Amino acid sequence: MSSANDGVATSRLPDGGELLRILGFVVLVNVVGATPAALGGPNSAWFQALEKPSFYPPGWAFGVAWTILFTLMGVALYRVWREGTEHRAVRVALGAFALQMLFNVAWTPTFFTLQRPGLALGIIAVLWVLVVGTIAAFDRVDRPAAALLVPYLAWVSFATVLNYAIWSLN
Repeated sequence: MSSANDGVATSRLPDGGELLRILGFVVLVNVVGATPAALGGPNSAWFQALEKPSFYPPGWAFGVAWTILFTLMGVALYRVWREGTEHRAVRVALGAFALQMLFNVAWTPTFFTLQRPGLALGIIAVLWVLVVGTIAAFDRVDRPAAALLVPYLAWVSFATVLNYAIWSLN
């Protein structure tokens, strides 16, 4: 696995086939991540009527942030997967990723469709813990893949504070 390469850095450009595989992982994570938005989002009358904290970002920032984060996550997922699923550490890392992604996609319908910001806060708190665990699992397989998830952890941290603020204001 990459992190155990005896300190030898291998810097090579991906070939066409590898680029297509990377793109496939990026598209997959973006599609899975964006799908819950079809069930509801910030344009609903319910959400528009909620009091927001002063640090609530402009609406366009969420789409930009999530597209970047899902893209980084897709690249990270590819880097771990390419190490081979015959390795236990890879299977554990992929399982951790899948579990955190399940909580990620559960948040949007819980918050917006069910209109349950308190329950969504519980989901995102669990998500935060799962992202930390996923980073640790990725680090055992491929350190750069783990690093690619750090901005995601930062955003989930911010989103947790934002979710709490909205819940407490309403």
